[in-house]
Amino acid sequence: MDGFRELIGLHLEEAKDGFARVSLDAGHRHLNPHGTVHGGAIATLVDVSMGEAVASTSDGDEKPVTIEIKVNYLEPGRPGTLTATAEVRKRGKRFTVIGAEVVQHDGEVLAEAIGTFTTVS
Repeated sequence: MDGFRELIGLHLEEAKDGFARVSLDAGHRHLNPHGTVHGGAIATLVDVSMGEAVASTSDGDEKPVTIEIKVNYLEPGRPGTLTATAEVRKRGKRFTVIGAEVVQHDGEVLAEAIGTFTTVS
């Protein structure tokens, strides 16, 4: 695990064939002043899950790089486990489009996202 992921507390659960699942055990340090999970923590969870989905389709030394991500926040997150699943929608020669969803441990959908990535060697 790299330093930033460890700092945030992200856990890669699965990554293969253009699909990835990453979780976050949201605690006090992930909350905003209103007591719900900070939007930046959710956006980071989305970004990492999408990057892992892209990486699972890459050959050799290619590394995913985020070009853009749009996150729609649907419900506030509560302390506990949040899980992002990401899936490659379209892989092109230069760009890859990925969709993602974040759910709370009880199955409630908190956010939906779409992103564009490229890869570098």
